[in-house]
Amino acid sequence: MQILPVIDILRGQVVRGIAGRRESYQPIVSQLAPDARPASIGRALFEQGATDCYVADLDAIAGATPSWSTYHELIEIGLRLWIDAGCRNRAAAAALASFEYAETKLQRIIVGLESLESVDELETMRPMIGVERLVFSLDLQLGKPIMQPGVWPELSAETIAHRVIEAGVAGMIVLDLAAVGGYGGPATIGLCERLRAALPKLEIISGGGARNADDLRRFAAAGCDYALVASALHDGRIPLSCLSRALLPSN
Repeated sequence: MQILPVIDILRGQVVRGIAGRRESYQPIVSQLAPDARPASIGRALFEQGATDCYVADLDAIAGATPSWSTYHELIEIGLRLWIDAGCRNRAAAAALASFEYAETKLQRIIVGLESLESVDELETMRPMIGVERLVFSLDLQLGKPIMQPGVWPELSAETIAHRVIEAGVAGMIVLDLAAVGGYGGPATIGLCERLRAALPKLEIISGGGARNADDLRRFAAAGCDYALVASALHDGRIPLSCLSRALLPSN
């Protein structure tokens, strides 16, 4: 399992995510860099061995235009970007799929449950983005799916996950926003274990609540291919050496 560092961007600054309460997010104070500029944080991560980075463009998720210039800066540093920019419909998917800077495309494009306008939109996005680049994010709050009204009414997180796989998605983020930034430990372990048992070929990415390397090994033991980490890196709770090596489950 690999660590996938997360950069949450809001109004041009990297912010600290806490429990999904985006209205209260503040610029990050990090041990990694002297300021909260995306380029400063991105460069620090790259210099410590990160190759890929998950970027949550919170303004775009809220409906604004994606922060293309920020993507340019991070690509120039050398990072391969996984972008969550509120990909809600085929028009947004087309813009992200066609984005290219310095002969570099986005490594992955995230389609989040909280943003998705309809199941039909997901099915049309898949060929536009490509199976190898599309990652569906199963967005949860205290275990309950976060979604637009009427998309998948009354379905459980696990049922939604299986429906998405039936639609041809090969990669999935399992994230409970309530656990983000809170150091309460992983909240998605049980769901990840069940998905791994039922869907052995699914690429699983999870995170939220990681306090230390032992928590990362819990994600690995649950069958995750990547663990999303932000706060614990900035606070020095998880060593930066973990960025450049695979983590094995605890025995």
